Amino acid sequence: MAESLIGKNLMEPAPTLLPEEPEVQARLDAGDLPEDVVPVAPESSLVWALMAEDAWKEGRTVDSYAYARVGYHRGLDALRKAGWRGAGPVPYAHEPNRGFLRALYALGRAAAGIGESDEVQRIRTFLDDSDPTAAAAIEASQG
Repeated sequence: MAESLIGKNLMEPAPTLLPEEPEVQARLDAGDLPEDVVPVAPESSLVWALMAEDAWKEGRTVDSYAYARVGYHRGLDALRKAGWRGAGPVPYAHEPNRGFLRALYALGRAAAGIGESDEVQRIRTFLDDSDPTAAAAIEASQG
């Protein structure tokens, strides 16, 4: 037992890994628009994040903020359901976590767009605390 604890930070919570969303992914892979998936999976952070990203690309900053805010809150609900207690890693490498992390990123970007600087800093800290590689990975994926 002692060997398995070597090099492990016992003060840091275990990473939270959200469950897969096979129905959501299947519909998106089939070409359904996120707004068409929301009625069957309103709890999915991913579909809200995708709508936030689309709104941002279209210059609809306030809409992007609203969609991202919903995705963020749906993600918090999912994290808590998965055992998250308000702190600890939410790794971007675990694909089901990406919807939440993308919503969080989108919320920060839209908050900056409406001049909500305190919110931008809180969100950036939360994103970095969740996974310090997430922001760069999201930026790279969005070109």
